[in-house]
Amino acid sequence: MEDVLAVYARPHDPRRPVVCMDEKPYQLLGQVRDPVPAEPGRDRKEDSEYVRHGTCSIFVWVEPLRGWRRVDAQPQRTRIDWARQVRHLLTHDYPDAETVVLVMDNLNTHTIGSLYEAFDPATAFALAQRLEIHHTPRHGSWLNIAEIELSALTRQCLDRRITDLDTLNTELAAWQHATNTDQRQWRASQIPDTGPNKVRPGTEDDQCENGAGSSRLSSKTRPRRW
Repeated sequence: MEDVLAVYARPHDPRRPVVCMDEKPYQLLGQVRDPVPAEPGRDRKEDSEYVRHGTCSIFVWVEPLRGWRRVDAQPQRTRIDWARQVRHLLTHDYPDAETVVLVMDNLNTHTIGSLYEAFDPATAFALAQRLEIHHTPRHGSWLNIAEIELSALTRQCLDRRITDLDTLNTELAAWQHATNTDQRQWRASQIPDTGPNKVRPGTEDDQCENGAGSSRLSSKTRPRRW
């Protein structure tokens, strides 16, 4: 457990991003009868009976300190599928990173051997050289931040019946775009304005409470501490 916590304590480094990944099965379900659409004062209604259209696997990749995630649904979750997801991560999502620090659980497909099973030895070796893998301990998968993303995804995007894989990926892409956009806007709002007339944290101007430096903020304009 300490190993994973130590990884999370690292400062953000674009050359060595910390990325968490997880996956979950998902049932594709269809309607037996057409739902009754919502009307003013009446909720949408659907029959409790449904038709199964098979299952798939949803992969989620998240870099917590950057506020970025990628979600993708595949028909299955074999070693080959995981290896292809890793290749996409390294070549498309992080082509300029020296090493991607990957946090994930101990599923039997989450190994370097999967890369050698999916690709030729030279390609697999090149991909493996750019990975630093940290597995969550057995019975400690809750340490994986990607599980939080999957929980949010399930509540916000998967709370209804989705019939086919194409529709599912369209819905996942929309959720991914909206969530990444909201995250970027929130992070931008946290950056303090350091213009010439603004008090910058960490300078002598914000030491009024300790009596150090000039007291630009009067007692009437100082923020209250509750």
